[in-house]
Amino acid sequence: MLRTVVDRGRLLRRTAAVIGAIGLIALGAAPASADGPQPVLALGPVSPVVGVKPGSSFGMPVVFANKGTTALDKVFLTYSASPGLAHQELPSNCTRSDVSEEDGIPSHSGAVCEFDQTVKPGAVYAPEKTLSLNVLDRALYESVWVSVATDRLEDPDRPEHPVPGTGPAVKLTELPSTTPVGDSDPEHPDRDSAEVPVTAVNTADLEVTGARLAGRVGDTVTLEPKVTDAGPAWLDLYPRIPQVLIKMPAGTTVTEARDNCKKVGPDSYSCGLTLDWLDVGGSVRFPFTLRIDKAVPGARGSIALEAEERPYDKNKKNDTAAILLDVDGAGSTTGGGSTGGSGSTTTTGGSGTASAGGSGSTGGSTGSSGSTGGSASAGSSGSATTGGNLASTGSGSTLPLAGAAAAALVAGTGAILLVRRRAARN
Repeated sequence: MLRTVVDRGRLLRRTAAVIGAIGLIALGAAPASADGPQPVLALGPVSPVVGVKPGSSFGMPVVFANKGTTALDKVFLTYSASPGLAHQELPSNCTRSDVSEEDGIPSHSGAVCEFDQTVKPGAVYAPEKTLSLNVLDRALYESVWVSVATDRLEDPDRPEHPVPGTGPAVKLTELPSTTPVGDSDPEHPDRDSAEVPVTAVNTADLEVTGARLAGRVGDTVTLEPKVTDAGPAWLDLYPRIPQVLIKMPAGTTVTEARDNCKKVGPDSYSCGLTLDWLDVGGSVRFPFTLRIDKAVPGARGSIALEAEERPYDKNKKNDTAAILLDVDGAGSTTGGGSTGGSGSTTTTGGSGTASAGGSGSTGGSTGSSGSTGGSASAGSSGSATTGGNLASTGSGSTLPLAGAAAAALVAGTGAILLVRRRAARN
């Protein structure tokens, strides 16, 4: 039985993340009765794939053994690829399922190959031709989940229909009995699975965006700085979730902050991104509600990625941005620091009105909450304006990705998707 070393609590949470349910055991599949002969399947070791480049391809060799006492007349091999990988043309005895983006999960693909031939007890087998995968432009930290089973592995509730391959059918080839294989799963001897890490030569640029606020003393304003994955790779943040440090402008008091933001100083908060991953263009916003207590000329704060190892992020110039505050009667706050992003809105609560400059946009297709351009209004006095190249500070909220596939963790599934073995990568 091949497994990567993971924390079980993290493991269960991650099953809902990227692959969805292509590789989940179909409901109702169960090991054979202990009263009769049981199939006993075990995978051989599969080495991590390191250093592949976007635009290239690589083979995914799979070896397995029938450790039982009876022959099998059919086995299935399943390959579930993470979003940065895609299957090439498949043999005719394989089917491909391309799952489009859904519930914030990037598109991804899986393949199931059926081998309708005798698998002898005590014998070791491998497909006569290795299945290949393409490395996409957005690839970085990827995985291929592979399994061998006596039943077809797929999610019966997926709306997408598997597409048969068009290449020549591939058969199993018997290997020498001395070929290394792992141990079988004692709870589910009819199947075995493993996760194969794939690391691409690529980068993902985390970009922070600040904001410009305006109002009068006594006004309540909403602040929403953000962090965006500027690409070119989608970013699997697990297990090291980046943190940002947000410093509030002088003369303000935070009246509301998200649970993922911890106060670390009189006017500073450390916030986690709340997500395990970001697609290219996806954003995480950090909404705060501030009360303007007094006018402080030149009041300004900042948002910055905290100093922690991010080997995938080579561009440090956009890791910090300014949070500017203009208070009526205190003079204008000018200058200072990158604010990143493109035009968006600023709002006030309580009394006051808000106007917007530029246009708002959603940050990519996943992992983000959208912002809108145009104008907004609230209350009856005071004003808030945006200035220059500043972030949205509207009232939208960032929702953490829910574990939508958690319901699929039924007893007997035995298949775990996209378990991160990242120690070697970091």
